Amino acid sequence: MPIVTGKDTAKTRRELSVGGAKFAYYSIPAATKAGLGDFSKLPASLKVVLENLLRFEDDGFTVSVDDIKAFGEWAEKGGKNPREIAYRPARVLMQDFTGVPAVVDLAAMRDGIKGLGGDAQKINPLVPVDLVIDHSVMIDNFGNPRAFQLNVDREYERNMERYKFLKWGQSAFENFRVVPPGTGICHQVNLEYLAQTVWSDKDQDGVQVAYPDTLVGTDSHTTMVNGAAVLGWGVGGIEAEAGMLGQPISMLIPEVVGFKLTGAMVEGTTGTDLVLKVVEMLRAHGVVSKFVEFYGDGLDNLPLAQRATIANMAPEYGATCGFFPVDAETLRYLEQTGRDKDRIALVEAYAKENGMWRDENYDPIYSSTLELDMGEIVPAISGPKRPQDYLPLTTASAAFEDVITEFRGKDNSDAAQDMAAEGPIATKTVSAKSAKVDGEDYEIRDGSVVIASITSCTNTSNPYVLIAAGLVARKARALGLNRKPWVKTSLAPGSQVVSEYLEAANLQEDLDAVGFNLVGYGCTTCIGNSGPLQPEISKAISDNDLIATSVLSGNRNFEGRISPDVRANYLASPPLVVAYALAGDMNIDITSEPLAQTPDGKDVYLKDVWPTDKEIADLVQEVVTRDKFIEKYADVFKGDEKWQGVDISGGETYDWPATSTYIQNPPYFTGMSEEAGTISDIKGAGILAVLGDFVTTDHISPAGSFKADTPAGKYLTDRQVAPKDFNSYGSRRGNHEVMMRGTFANIRIKNELLDGVEGGYTLGPDGKQTSIYDAAMAYQEQGKPLVIFGGEQYGAGSSRDWAAKGTNLLGVKAVIAESFERIHRSNLVGFGVIPFEFTEGQTRKDLNLTGEEEIAIDGLEGDIKPQSIVTCTITYKDGSTKEIKIKSRIDTAVEIEYLRNGGVLHYVLRNLAKS
Repeated sequence: MPIVTGKDTAKTRRELSVGGAKFAYYSIPAATKAGLGDFSKLPASLKVVLENLLRFEDDGFTVSVDDIKAFGEWAEKGGKNPREIAYRPARVLMQDFTGVPAVVDLAAMRDGIKGLGGDAQKINPLVPVDLVIDHSVMIDNFGNPRAFQLNVDREYERNMERYKFLKWGQSAFENFRVVPPGTGICHQVNLEYLAQTVWSDKDQDGVQVAYPDTLVGTDSHTTMVNGAAVLGWGVGGIEAEAGMLGQPISMLIPEVVGFKLTGAMVEGTTGTDLVLKVVEMLRAHGVVSKFVEFYGDGLDNLPLAQRATIANMAPEYGATCGFFPVDAETLRYLEQTGRDKDRIALVEAYAKENGMWRDENYDPIYSSTLELDMGEIVPAISGPKRPQDYLPLTTASAAFEDVITEFRGKDNSDAAQDMAAEGPIATKTVSAKSAKVDGEDYEIRDGSVVIASITSCTNTSNPYVLIAAGLVARKARALGLNRKPWVKTSLAPGSQVVSEYLEAANLQEDLDAVGFNLVGYGCTTCIGNSGPLQPEISKAISDNDLIATSVLSGNRNFEGRISPDVRANYLASPPLVVAYALAGDMNIDITSEPLAQTPDGKDVYLKDVWPTDKEIADLVQEVVTRDKFIEKYADVFKGDEKWQGVDISGGETYDWPATSTYIQNPPYFTGMSEEAGTISDIKGAGILAVLGDFVTTDHISPAGSFKADTPAGKYLTDRQVAPKDFNSYGSRRGNHEVMMRGTFANIRIKNELLDGVEGGYTLGPDGKQTSIYDAAMAYQEQGKPLVIFGGEQYGAGSSRDWAAKGTNLLGVKAVIAESFERIHRSNLVGFGVIPFEFTEGQTRKDLNLTGEEEIAIDGLEGDIKPQSIVTCTITYKDGSTKEIKIKSRIDTAVEIEYLRNGGVLHYVLRNLAKS
């Protein structure tokens, strides 16, 4: 049974009758009447957090009356009161890349608690956990009717060890379910099926209690479900594991930024165009560690699928979440997607009764506000390497000239302009090189689109843009057009329902005709599982250092993420992905120049293949039906014959096969003492790397492919694993030996200790250039701790815990940066690495670091307080020193306890062993 309430919370407990059934609930209006504060003007997103505290007020150890009163003070202070609180989400969502290491940790904790004399059964999720296998399918095959089945077969071949392990976890742990491969992307499955907006469950006394659906997920895009008024956000696997085991999430009451939407979208624009503009605006506004809540009469014109697109990209605009309150559209979507009628009635009654319903009178207090008229949105893409690099479509081709200049240097700007002027069919270009595929000769150049992928939870959850993509394909097919032969095309929907309605509309046949065959149900290109390009294309790019491009309907386009062959990556709506596959070149202004020519030589423009809003809406109304959702989710946990045939072994504890290169028992709890230690000052530390601004978790812990000459590749080849069977870093997150070798190993990462070198390299103790892994091991042999220096927004991007775990296992004790993204800061603390921020306007650039310095950080021992200012002393090679003040980003008192224990899992394990 999940943890539903505290011990005795009668003060605000009330009864709600819905359709003849009675539910207890915790009333926010009753809390106001009880004198705890005026909560009437709180945003709905913050009311969800407040309800959580009301429900656990007397749980005995985490929630106080003062915590609840702090929410009234938040409103009085104009939306600011950063008090530390303890929050308990109702459930946890995982995907397999982050879920496998989480289950590895749970299995290791069972071994660890037995070593401390405790009961292994105490290591069990106390809240429901759903793990969706969606990150493993790779696009090895595309553009043919058998692509889906061939990719699924290869997925099982590569990942059988992992799947056996996850199936063991499903049988060994309570409250733990696995959604098998080939079902869909976790966030779309969550939005379309798992989420309920309002839960009801029996409390410890057997009484049915209604409460808001809340969750945390081990994927940053867990925020997508906020589009359905479900409060959720991404955390690292470390924090999620603690939450599963009953540990509340320590957080500060956040600021809430109100984003007012007005007007309506105009003809020819999509929800993707809207979200790219929202990302740009919110990044500029600054919303890290804040909630964003969307309000305004524009929401009346915004279908929930498009709300979910905006909520999905909260990590891209930097917020904890982007929340949409419950309203009539929420109820319509729950009905359309097959939710139980009684559930929908409960959602409406509960939201209205507890002040969480949005209507024309909804006007809460916000910490700050922005406003956007949706009628001003224009078609757009973003790139070449950040989601916030917003480009109106009319400027995209001209902007690519600047991309060439940036990647090649200013001396190439004239050549770039010459190349762009030659148009889409160039016979002589600056960088054009011949390649022959399927017997056809053609030339590719800087700007050639070599990947066009309809992929990711962000957009494939939205039937309006999927239907639009199908209609573009239909019109192109009717004109005799096809993808350019150098473009690797793919369609990877977020759920099987998408295939159902594309088939019902007869659009899948049209998509197939222009190369967008189904390749799998999973994240694919968006997480770097784009698969290899055709060898001739890859060779032409490599031999001539071409700036090849990708266009995908995803949410991330960071350097080195999509494909090792592609340097410039663009996010776009699904119909624009199809259009760019037809054009095949980023140098073309597709708003004014021909996309392609018909077989008889007639120019075809974007307007010739673009559907009207009415065409799209009519088809959505016809084919996206309640019955399809009910049918496809009827046996969501059953899986196909392949999944049913996966054998498992092991019982209460896992048997850790010694020969496995996917799953290994990690060293975290080996020889662990019964008592916590202390936080120590850092003395005589070396510098492992100096990194720049916007270093992402993809840079720190890449998820994609790797080569045989890397430390991870050498580890596998030493164990007789052939390079063709390496799979990806992401798939091997259950093996710490691979993952620590892959830390800071992104092919595009730049260590400023080296001059112009890309990749995971640094200076070793001998002063010579070597891999970061080999340098770290050499420093460990000397007993020397390490630090990392970074710039702004360090750790942006995915919520991958291995970015912190790998940092720890390399021997890094501290990261000193200008600022941190929320999840990675938490992950570092959760795994025993202390994050620090520069103060007084200083940056790494002021320190003139060469890698030969020693670093000391004092003021950590004894009674350290959250966010203390401490002294960092830099000793240079010539013996001179420099002292700077840095701020500890240990943000809460609970985090101090985590660090005393060596990390949050160690803290939980010791407490469980003693209980």
